[in-house]
Amino acid sequence: MIYDWEDKPELNITPLVDIMLVLLAILMVIAPNIVYEENIKLPQGSMTSQLEKIPPVHIKIHKDKSLYINKDRFDLNAFGDNFYLYSRKLNLKATVLISADKSLDYGLVMSVLAAVKTAGFTEVSLATNG
Repeated sequence: MIYDWEDKPELNITPLVDIMLVLLAILMVIAPNIVYEENIKLPQGSMTSQLEKIPPVHIKIHKDKSLYINKDRFDLNAFGDNFYLYSRKLNLKATVLISADKSLDYGLVMSVLAAVKTAGFTEVSLATNG
């Protein structure tokens, strides 16, 4: 048997392409119907303890520099000391919401914010109109 070195073999890839197209069509039909399910074990919650609802503390500073905490009026000049004493009867985990008139000085509002932080409150927000 003599081999002709000039002869170049031709690859017939038509059957391979046919098989791949059939497999692609099968995959495209089946893929949307595949549902992945992973079983997880969730921890059991405590059925006896309920979250306590802590009422928020509202601080309002009006244009005439009058300051109100909830419905109690305070003097702005002695606010730091008075609020520290007043905060002892409040829950320190409560949210404090500070509302101030936009015509007030920024430093004045920040001094009230600093007094609230010094009293031990961690959740303090400045209210905006929008």
